[in-house]
Amino acid sequence: MQTAIAEGRTALGIELGSTRIKATLIDESGTALASGSSTWENQFADGLWTYSLEAVHAGLRDAYADLVKQVNGTFGVTPTGYGALGVSAMMHGYLAFGADGELLVPFRTWRNTNTGPAAATLSQEFGVNIPLRWSVAHHYQALLDGEAHVARVTSLNTLAGYVHQLLSGRTVLGVGDASGMFPIDAATGGYDSALLARFDALAAAHGAQAPLLDLLPPVLAAGADAGTLTEEGAALLDPSGTLRPGALLCPPEGDAGTGMVATNAVSERTGNVSAGTSIFAMVVLERPLGGVHHEIDVVTTPEGLPVAMVHCNNGSSELGAWVGIFGEFAAALGVQADSDAIFGAVLGGALEADADGLLAYNLLSGEPIAGTDEGRPLFVRTPGSRLTLAGFAKAQLFGVFGTLSLGMRILASEGVAVDTMFAHGGLFRTGGIAQRALAAAVGSPVAVGESASEGGSWGIALLAAYTRAVADGSAAGRDLGTWLDETVFAAAAVEPVVPTDAEIADYAAFIERWQAGLALQHAAVAAVR
Repeated sequence: MQTAIAEGRTALGIELGSTRIKATLIDESGTALASGSSTWENQFADGLWTYSLEAVHAGLRDAYADLVKQVNGTFGVTPTGYGALGVSAMMHGYLAFGADGELLVPFRTWRNTNTGPAAATLSQEFGVNIPLRWSVAHHYQALLDGEAHVARVTSLNTLAGYVHQLLSGRTVLGVGDASGMFPIDAATGGYDSALLARFDALAAAHGAQAPLLDLLPPVLAAGADAGTLTEEGAALLDPSGTLRPGALLCPPEGDAGTGMVATNAVSERTGNVSAGTSIFAMVVLERPLGGVHHEIDVVTTPEGLPVAMVHCNNGSSELGAWVGIFGEFAAALGVQADSDAIFGAVLGGALEADADGLLAYNLLSGEPIAGTDEGRPLFVRTPGSRLTLAGFAKAQLFGVFGTLSLGMRILASEGVAVDTMFAHGGLFRTGGIAQRALAAAVGSPVAVGESASEGGSWGIALLAAYTRAVADGSAAGRDLGTWLDETVFAAAAVEPVVPTDAEIADYAAFIERWQAGLALQHAAVAAVR
């Protein structure tokens, strides 16, 4: 393996997640060799969630340096180049640039819910659901609000597209990430031209002059050549100068697409759930949905196949915060344990516990599916309920999947079929506990592979490797799904969990109480400022 690393016969994937920037190195078969990371946090500034571009640059350097350290420590060699490289990041949001490449307003992330009027208008005019977090909703809301910067916008991008441009000098976007900027036409694989014309007509009434298409990045499908690592890009990642330019780059993708790749859920009747700061489910559709639902986004796989996406702004962060408190308590008693051990201890008896009368809401921010513009994390119980650690943990765990289950019910009513849901994210390291809870919440088998915790940085590394395989001919005649099946997942071990009728009924009873209690959220938002 030292030779492969030294000769650059590896692929590097970098993903900018909500709380962590992670870099993963893989070999030619897709096996993860090493990972490095750096942590960061969003800021709530002037009423909007954001990250600074300085934090983006610093986080990239720190994550890459950590990866190099891990590789050197494990294999005794320092990588100087890679066969392929890919960048992924949180989807959607708003990065608006002027003619000189300057950022005109701070990056507005997917977490912001100030775009309600724009999303509602566009959804009605387009006849398709335009979520609050999509780039086009942010841009149109800025027009509606008369923001001065809009007249100076010459390009829009996602975070993944921005970092890709830093590394390669090219402005392009993978089709999966692009589908979170503007609707994609499945027939052409590009932005929907009819809807672009409708948008331009709406925008012109508010003074916009440039066609939206001129502002959006060109779209590429998985396997396309998206440029190479430049000297400037190499210096950004590695200021020491050890990293050489020249690595082939795959199209930049969003975290939804890389999650699909990491779970091998890119073909029809497959689906996946990614759980982190946010949580979302992706189901590859066999046919178009019969109706428009504000709870469901229609996006695409990295190859452009249509996907129904149930996206929830709030995931496991609140559960993680409680586990942190239990960690502090353990430390106060003189007990030192890592977070996985504490998660295991807290959740250990959750599935068998009695949580009647206990409700937990994980809403740190607004949640469109739940009908809330802001969030207030809550734990509530009735006076007669029995409070135990296991019952408390069950309410918290079930609450993580609460909003997701509401969206999945809508897909079920549409007759959308999925053979198995594949789950990934650190939450699923807890000995099958979160896996079984999710299976009960979505009412279908859930599988967690051995690589589940590798997440999106591994997924984008696989997309980079696929681009290299297309370029050198080793993937000739094979689409992404076939290549993943034959190259990466042929011998992968998965452990599907099939929920019992009793487990499904137990979760259904919880979510009925949970949904009825959402009035508490509205009251808390009004009362607690």
